[in-house]
Amino acid sequence: MPRYFTLAQAQALIPALEERLRRAVSLKAAAAQAAGELGAESERVRLAGGALVDRRKLLDAVSRRDTAAAHLRDVLESIHETGCQVKDLDVGLLDFPTLLRGEEVCLCWKLGEREIRYWHGTQEGFRGRKPIDEDFLEHHLGDS
Repeated sequence: MPRYFTLAQAQALIPALEERLRRAVSLKAAAAQAAGELGAESERVRLAGGALVDRRKLLDAVSRRDTAAAHLRDVLESIHETGCQVKDLDVGLLDFPTLLRGEEVCLCWKLGEREIRYWHGTQEGFRGRKPIDEDFLEHHLGDS
């Protein structure tokens, strides 16, 4: 069963989640870089007919990719344990489920924003973000 947040509850989590999210973004980039190096080296070996394989270079790239991926899984799990949802690691986007007039919607926060200022329907996503206004504040609910 999902956790539902009030704006205040979600906002209180932002400082700790921001640090974790920055770490996740960095780990994703590190894993992608190592995977790219593996792909480039594999292509070089293929074009060279399999000659001159630098096993240490390959093993180092595999190790860096796998280590970054494992740490990324751990960080993402720690974020998800709070009840919020990671929506996009490329831009650093988090959603916090909440109820608006009994319907599930999401408070939406993007890395670099000082506070949560937007919400959207569950099917709308980032492009459907709407500013949090007085009507929203009066009619949204979190868990008791």
